[in-house]
Amino acid sequence: MTQIIVLPHVELCPDGAVLEAAPGTTILDTLLGNGIEIEHACEKSCACTTCHVIVREGFDSLETAEDEEEDLLDKAWGLEAQSRLSCQAVVKETPLVVEIPRYTINMAREGKH
Repeated sequence: MTQIIVLPHVELCPDGAVLEAAPGTTILDTLLGNGIEIEHACEKSCACTTCHVIVREGFDSLETAEDEEEDLLDKAWGLEAQSRLSCQAVVKETPLVVEIPRYTINMAREGKH
């Protein structure tokens, strides 16, 4: 199992969390499986940015993002060099430290689709 440290998020995880993830699973599935209800409006199909996370440690252990993910990330609130869509980021053996941004953009809900 791989350790994922989730930094505190005022609404979703106020105290932060230390989670165990099976290598081969996504960051999103690990978060959801541990009761951290991060938004995922497109149901994990890489069609929105609501599951955007910033990988503060362990970023280089993840596979490189596909072009489709990179294009979507350009629209994410609070984009940083270590940003990933958690539905696309597959956990390997390296421990990760993940930050869930304070805000998210749901274009469908906000009428911008």
